[in-house]
Amino acid sequence: MNNTKMKMVTMTLLATGFVMNAQDINQAAKAVDAEKYDTAKTMLKSIIQSNENDGRAAYLLGREYLREEKVDSAKIYFDKGLAAGKDNRMNYIGLGQIELNKNNIAAAVSNFDQATQKMRRKDTEELVYVARAYMNADKPNYNKAIEVLNKAKMANPEDAQVYLALGDAYYGLSNQNEAYSNYRNAFRLDDKLLRAKMQLGVLLKGAKAYNEAIKSFNEVIAIDKSYGPVYRELAETYYKWGANDKSKFDANIKIALGFYDKYMSLTDYSLDSRMRHADFLILARDYKALEQEAIAMQKLDKVNPRIKRYLGYAAYENGNTDLAISSLNEYISNPANKIIGRDYLYLGLAKIKKSSEVEGKTDTAMYEKGIADIRKAVELEPTTTADLNQLGQEAYTNRDFNKAAAIFEIATSNPQSPNFLIDNLYLGNSIYYANTRKDVVKVDKLALEKADKAFGNVITASPTTADAYIFRARTNKLLEKDEMMAQYYEDFLKVVKEKGPEEMEANKVKAVEAYNNIGAHYANSDKTKAIEYFNKALALDPANNYATQSIQSLK
Repeated sequence: MNNTKMKMVTMTLLATGFVMNAQDINQAAKAVDAEKYDTAKTMLKSIIQSNENDGRAAYLLGREYLREEKVDSAKIYFDKGLAAGKDNRMNYIGLGQIELNKNNIAAAVSNFDQATQKMRRKDTEELVYVARAYMNADKPNYNKAIEVLNKAKMANPEDAQVYLALGDAYYGLSNQNEAYSNYRNAFRLDDKLLRAKMQLGVLLKGAKAYNEAIKSFNEVIAIDKSYGPVYRELAETYYKWGANDKSKFDANIKIALGFYDKYMSLTDYSLDSRMRHADFLILARDYKALEQEAIAMQKLDKVNPRIKRYLGYAAYENGNTDLAISSLNEYISNPANKIIGRDYLYLGLAKIKKSSEVEGKTDTAMYEKGIADIRKAVELEPTTTADLNQLGQEAYTNRDFNKAAAIFEIATSNPQSPNFLIDNLYLGNSIYYANTRKDVVKVDKLALEKADKAFGNVITASPTTADAYIFRARTNKLLEKDEMMAQYYEDFLKVVKEKGPEEMEANKVKAVEAYNNIGAHYANSDKTKAIEYFNKALALDPANNYATQSIQSLK
């Protein structure tokens, strides 16, 4: 073979190699979009192994490791990509995101500038990746992402990926209108871009238009029934619908779990998709399945710390408090892990449960540790207060009023909690009953002041809640604040009377209590008024000895 023919063959082979690599990278990108993350990583590693000069493959692989929060592995591939001969500058974007995560903005911008400084006028890919870095950072900067994407749109107004990224950025800012417009434009420009079409349904789901969202997701399935992510979105839609309409919860959760199984069957069962599945099982309260998933994940990756979180949650819900405590202690004690409020919540719940497992005896030290962990949970995430109502009610029902009060005091620390009103009522009642036990020698006035405040919170939020007034009156009686006691009994009577005769009849015993206590309050200062109230008590209960004897003593 002469030299000319040899050169032609070599050039043909190189060209074929480049085309194959480009095709493989496109397939890897599609695998990522389909949430087949392990498949994508395997493909990208294969490309790099066959061609170390492919900087784009190194960047995309490093980005996958960043998504998995494996920063060291990500940096190895970004550094390898920088040394490549082709598309190496993309890897500065990955290094830039690492700097963003460190909150080192100047270094991040410097890396982004190096990635984009030699771009051609109509290039947009690097700008889209830079924008994604801003969005995917630990502290997302959606406004900066939009600024970068607007430059990309000016460079190429027909690039569907630019509009998809803009949709995601506006979605991150909760700007539904702009997000919808950009997703629609992305799909108009590329009708194979199913994620853009799917995101239109996601917006409907966020607006609680569940029927419309389901219809939109079904339109995606009609285009490609093998597109896995749409089944995950359907699962999450049915879950949210059930969560917002309790009458539909059980039925919708069953449908949701079916769609999630479908989603899992269409992915590669990667650790990432399994973790997402585990997160969903927590929402669905399917803790048996969560435990099975956690065990399966542990076989895949024995060192991934998040698996300990799932094991801890599942163990608590499935009655294994020792495993719950050991798993969550191991997870929380690692400073490299991102701790969320729910981690401390479950640890606290497990310790509280453990404290009462010895029949007839409470491990006070373990209980106090549990309460301390629940306080940490609320400090990290105030919304976890919504999960405390059931625990508090269990203690209240068991007449363990001091425990109930401790739990409801934490629960009422968040005024935005959906249970704020009822939790305050339980808090006040728990403290009141704890101070009226037969074995109480001296009332806890500091605690009773908290009860008074709790009842005040209920009255402010719901001025017609009669029980809040009568319990506030009783509390002030224990506090020896007779003026306030009489006032709250008067308020109770006013609320009951305004609700009509039937309400008064239903509250007759409490009304007699109110009249007698108000009468006793006036006994030393206004005998006529006192007798008037005692007579009102007798009108409701003619056989009431206290009212009868009080009138006799006042005459």
